[in-house]
Amino acid sequence: MTRVEFYDPFWLPDGKFVYSVIAARFKGQWIFVRHQKRSTWEIAGGHIENGETPLDAAKRELTEETGAEDFELDCISTYSVEKDGETGYGRLYYASVTQLGPIPDISEIAEIKLSDHLPENLTHPDIQPHLFKRIIDFLNEKE
Repeated sequence: MTRVEFYDPFWLPDGKFVYSVIAARFKGQWIFVRHQKRSTWEIAGGHIENGETPLDAAKRELTEETGAEDFELDCISTYSVEKDGETGYGRLYYASVTQLGPIPDISEIAEIKLSDHLPENLTHPDIQPHLFKRIIDFLNEKE
């Protein structure tokens, strides 16, 4: 069973951060990405590289995976995913994208999809709905 928990955005876990995930909107629609080797959809994000902060990784991943050229990022939450007895930590961000360009050639992403809701065919169906709900709750609290 997979367990996802959320914490204060700037809480620092004992373990190191592994992921940055970015729920992004462009012109009122959510941006989802499809990896070249998969037929499923996902929220933009990925591994934090050595020497990167979670914020640096979020900026890099958003640009590499969606082609976002101009955007504002908000850190929404630190989160943990416990699966098969292992726990990984990440930071969840919300991006308001004002300009999209082409997906860079170096990207592992085949295409993006704009949608007003979370797709059914998800790469990580045991994790992504929790992250997406946290973003929706954040936006509702902000209003």
